[in-house]
Amino acid sequence: MDTRTILIVEDDAAIVELLSIHLKDLGCQVVAERNGPGGLARAQGTSFDLVILDVMLPGLSGLEVCRKIRQNDRRTPILMLTARSEEIDKVVGLETGADDYLTKPFSIRELIARVRAIFRRSEEAARYAERPAPLVQIGGLEIDIDKRRVVLNGERLDLSPREFELLALLASNPGKSYTRKQLLSQVWGYDFEGYEHTVNTHINRLRGKIEADASSPVFVLTTWGVGYRFNEDL
Repeated sequence: MDTRTILIVEDDAAIVELLSIHLKDLGCQVVAERNGPGGLARAQGTSFDLVILDVMLPGLSGLEVCRKIRQNDRRTPILMLTARSEEIDKVVGLETGADDYLTKPFSIRELIARVRAIFRRSEEAARYAERPAPLVQIGGLEIDIDKRRVVLNGERLDLSPREFELLALLASNPGKSYTRKQLLSQVWGYDFEGYEHTVNTHINRLRGKIEADASSPVFVLTTWGVGYRFNEDL
């Protein structure tokens, strides 16, 4: 396996040092920037396997850095760091294209588990890209899994990486109900109790983009007491 390269954009030197030590123990190369403009320039000028991005940064907020990265790069995973008091930033961060977030203070064990899960997903996506890509077409919705493109009634939709993967999984298995824990495991690649709300947030965001009325969904349905499924009757 090639060496993974991680960009850390964080203004707290102690956190940067701690993350660097443990990520290097995983065999990763680490590059660090201490402010928003520097982090954005580095992310746009170099290819990384992961960007770890703090929400509160000098010069340019992490949310704005994330948004600008996603304008031209939909694939590089972004893990955001946010304080527990910044609940709104978690939601906005996911909305602007972050793949996941951790709240401070966080355990190193959890951080490493998240990083490993991200790398597993990247490897699986690379292997999947080598096979002929299926094209899912259901009820005016067209999903090209190879090109990671979603078109609804002739209009291309702008989905985040996790929104796309949720939709591709559900639409490829219409009628099959997935629990939140199953979706957390298959799409995010980790299994931490208490993070099912991450699935709910992404499902709500996805519905807002593909449904004519998100409060009365047609494509992604709720299986009460279980989780979610894709409508098999379209």
